[in-house]
Amino acid sequence: MIGQIRGIILEKQPPQLIVDVHGVGYEIDAPMSTFYQLPDAGKEVVLFTHFMVREDAQLLYGFFTRDERSLFRTLLKVNGVGGRLALTILSSATVEEFVRCVLNNDTGSLTRLPGIGKKTAERLVMEMRDKLSDWSVSSPPEGATLVKSDNLRHQTLQDAISALITLGYKQQEANRLVTRMDDGAASSEELIRRALREMM
Repeated sequence: MIGQIRGIILEKQPPQLIVDVHGVGYEIDAPMSTFYQLPDAGKEVVLFTHFMVREDAQLLYGFFTRDERSLFRTLLKVNGVGGRLALTILSSATVEEFVRCVLNNDTGSLTRLPGIGKKTAERLVMEMRDKLSDWSVSSPPEGATLVKSDNLRHQTLQDAISALITLGYKQQEANRLVTRMDDGAASSEELIRRALREMM
């Protein structure tokens, strides 16, 4: 099991990044909640990781906090929830917001997340309520820095649109959301954050 990665960020293309660890580039899928916290490419990052082996792939997921990883692992235990949907959930709501929805039986808010219908929302509440009843929130890794803005506007918009599509939104909807949220200065991560908040 690979539990933690420390290395240099080579590329950031939400929801995936490549981290160089002593000459080996690890492809890591991460939720937008983690991307919001990442430093620029070329800087060191520490991520808590979850390694998943499937018949057709070996996947490495990265998280900025242990709470994100813990929630991800708890989500995977829910019937019908895979890695992609778990990432979408963590990208669309903070750990605190999701836990609050589950503990308050707020299936209405959960159904506003992409990929979650009424039955899935009810299953999330039913299967996770007891597991999250004593949930506590920890601090981010030491030395963490906040994300900074991108330089190329067009690429920024395209990155944001691509990330939303990967998270389950349709092309037209992603285009509309990003265009509406763009103020000419926000980074792709900020545009994605605004678009996801708008949908919530």
